[in-house]
Amino acid sequence: MLVNELIRNNQSAVIREESFEDAKKAGAMALFGEKYGERVRMVRFGDSIELCGGTHVENTNRIGYFKILSESSIAAGIRRIEAITGRKVEQYFDSQESVIRELNDLLGNPKDIAKTVRNLIDEKAEMLKKIESYTRQQIAATRKILLGQMKKAGDINLIYGETALLDSADAVKDTAFQLRDQVENLCLVLGSRINGKPLLTVMMTDNLVKEKKLNAAEVVKEAAKEIQGGGGGQAFYATAGGKNMDGLTKAVEKAVEIVVSHSNK
Repeated sequence: MLVNELIRNNQSAVIREESFEDAKKAGAMALFGEKYGERVRMVRFGDSIELCGGTHVENTNRIGYFKILSESSIAAGIRRIEAITGRKVEQYFDSQESVIRELNDLLGNPKDIAKTVRNLIDEKAEMLKKIESYTRQQIAATRKILLGQMKKAGDINLIYGETALLDSADAVKDTAFQLRDQVENLCLVLGSRINGKPLLTVMMTDNLVKEKKLNAAEVVKEAAKEIQGGGGGQAFYATAGGKNMDGLTKAVEKAVEIVVSHSNK
């Protein structure tokens, strides 16, 4: 507001050459790090005086309007301001008005757009909390079911099957890591259906990787052929996506077969 008020004051440029000492006495601003000779070009707009060899408008009214777009820090004690003037400001306001009209239409022409958006943000936050709570319940229920299906393959605790309750890759991963922390000598093979696509997950406890030389990434790579996919990961945890949903059951069985066969060697 202050800048635009000064622009509207119609200050004309007063440009003249002075000695460097006289310019400093007049209060001209000299940029730090710049080198000046004995004679300098002093530019004045009202109370603003600086030393500058560049071009300037003849009168501030030619600037039209001034709008700051961003302000940031570029060094200690130094700020960068990015701004536009003149027709660019008109174009900016026109684009902002178009955005506001579009938002107004999308929101059903509310009396107070800002209030409506704030309400939507609050509703989204509340919904996300409910989804998070629901996901935790689904993970807990899935973990309980899988623990009840645990079998022995030599000294390996083997859990495998398809998860119907989990609807995201993150939920499958959380379930796998929770079971890994809970069960010793664990080999976990899970088949999931995420957004209409198959997902194969294999998890090993560290001791199986070291002592049995089992590698989840290698198991996943081979078993994923059944779902026409591929993937990878680390020796203790790996996943693979694919295209063939009908092959998910076979992929789980294949992964288990590889693990059991390896452990019997």
